[in-house]
Formats: sequence, structure tokens, C-alpha cells
Amino acid sequence: MTGAAKPARVAAPPSPPAWRRLVPGPAYAAVAALGVLVALNALFTPNFATASNLWNVLLQVSTVVLVAVGMTLVISTGGIDLSVGSVMAIAGAVAAVLLDRGMAVALPAALIGGTLVGVLNGALVAALRVQPIVVTLATLIAGRGLAQVISHEGELVTIDHPGFALLGRGHLGPIPYQALIALASVAAGVFLLRATPFGRYVLAAGGNPAAARLAGVPVQRTIVSVYAASAFLASVAGLIVASRLGASDAAKIGQNMELDAIAAVVVGGTALSGGRATVLGTVVGALIMQVIATSFNMLLVPYSWSLALKAAIILLAVYLQRPKRV
Repeated sequence: MTGAAKPARVAAPPSPPAWRRLVPGPAYAAVAALGVLVALNALFTPNFATASNLWNVLLQVSTVVLVAVGMTLVISTGGIDLSVGSVMAIAGAVAAVLLDRGMAVALPAALIGGTLVGVLNGALVAALRVQPIVVTLATLIAGRGLAQVISHEGELVTIDHPGFALLGRGHLGPIPYQALIALASVAAGVFLLRATPFGRYVLAAGGNPAAARLAGVPVQRTIVSVYAASAFLASVAGLIVASRLGASDAAKIGQNMELDAIAAVVVGGTALSGGRATVLGTVVGALIMQVIATSFNMLLVPYSWSLALKAAIILLAVYLQRPKRV
């Protein structure tokens, strides 16, 4: 009688090359890249390290951070939201045409109107299983058109309301209100993802939706919630931009914001495939993109070169995120 056959040995997966082990993860690489960018600009860009310019960077990045926090939630479920710029335009248009009835009417109406777009996005993605990029591309186009209809066929609607002006131009001591709002959104995003069951649901829905459903995770409700949160934060950003400009321009407010937000999320280390998210990394990613834009502007470098560098950084971040071969 022969003995039992020994199981065949499974070859160990090849170890990554030495140079790859020296490359830090996306989140740490983003922090290092931001430090290098700030140091180089402080040395070689005239007036970059002045207090007024650094405050300007923080002001400019506030709205991107707001939108990018919501985008982080969406991308961590394996989705994408291309409609955030149009939602900003909708919120600004609604507020502009209703401010004559008071802020108690205009602001809630703008926030609710924008959030409903996110609820629609989430419902189509979760219930009908339509690809997120298709759904949000459609609402990007339709939302921009709706914003122009609301603002009297795309007219520039000027806003002359002292209370509303504080939202985008007011300060609490030396700190602008819009920076405080962005900081609050970051704190809320970190808390939701790290300290609540909802955060675990978000990551589970992005990591393995089928397994999450079997484990009792309300996947559909979670997906609708993250798209609603993304639209709500985009609506807040739209109100801030309209307040800062003193007008609602439905064709311009939020233009290309979806690209800036996605870039911030990806560069910050959140996986496009879902299941992993870092809100603080997103803030670092947004700062990287803003520092690049500001330094290029101060050095009088054409805007097209700024776009090319941003694209290269995004590609590098996606490369660092790629799954390792086994």
C-alpha cells in the first residue's frame, strides 16, 4: 500500500523589485511631494512664502477640499461623481434667484436642490446598477442646463445681500469662514470613516459589495448616502463661490471642479477601485494641485503646462496604487 501523496508545493509569489520596496505608499508619497513642492517654491518662486500668498492658497483650496471630501466617500465605494461642478452651479443659481425672499428660504432650497441630484445619482447607481460614470456624466450635462434655466436662461444673476456675502468673504478673526467650513467637512469626513458604522459600510461596499451584502451591510442605502453627501458638499461649495463672486454664473461656477476633486482624491491615496479611503490624504492632494496652480501662475508659466504636470502626477498616483502581482 502506497503512502498518501504529498501535496504539491505552491511556489511563493515573487518579491517585488528592490526599487519598488523603496517607493512609499500613495498617502506618504503625497505628503512628501507637498513638502518638496512648498520648499522648492519658497526657494525659487518670488513672494511665494509670504503670508498673504499662503492665505490665498488656503482660500482657493477651500472649495476644492469641500467637494473632494464628498468625492472621497463616493470613490471609496468604487464609484465616481462627475456632476459636482453642475451641482455647484445649481446651488448658486437657486440661491441667487431666491435671495429676495430671505436667506432662510434661499440657502435651504439651494442645499436641498443640489442634494436631490446626488440622491438621484445614488438611486440610479444602486438600484438600477447603471455605471456611475454614465449616470453622473448625464447629470453633469443635465445639471448645467438646469442651472442655466433656473438663472433665467443663463443670465449672470448679481447678488447684493450682505448676509450672503459673509459666506464667501467673511472672517472669524483672521480665518475666513470658507476655510472653517472646509475644515469642518474634513473633520466630519474623518469621523464618519474612522469612528462610525457608516464608515465601515462605505469601505465594505467598495471593497467587496457581494460579501458586504451577505454580511448584512445596507449596500444600496450606503451608496445613495455617499452620492447625496457628495452633492450636499458640492452645493455648499457652490454657495461659497457665488458669495465670493457676488453673482451666480451658471455657465462658469464649478467648471472643471470634478477634475480637481478627483485628482485630489487619487493623489491623496484613496483607491479608485474602492475599499480604501483617506480624507486627510485628499486634503494633501488638493493642496498639491493648488500649490502647482499658484506657483505656475506666479511664474507666468502658461496654464496648459500646469494641466500637463497635474496629469502626470495623477498618472503616477494611479501607478503607485496598482495592485501588486502575485
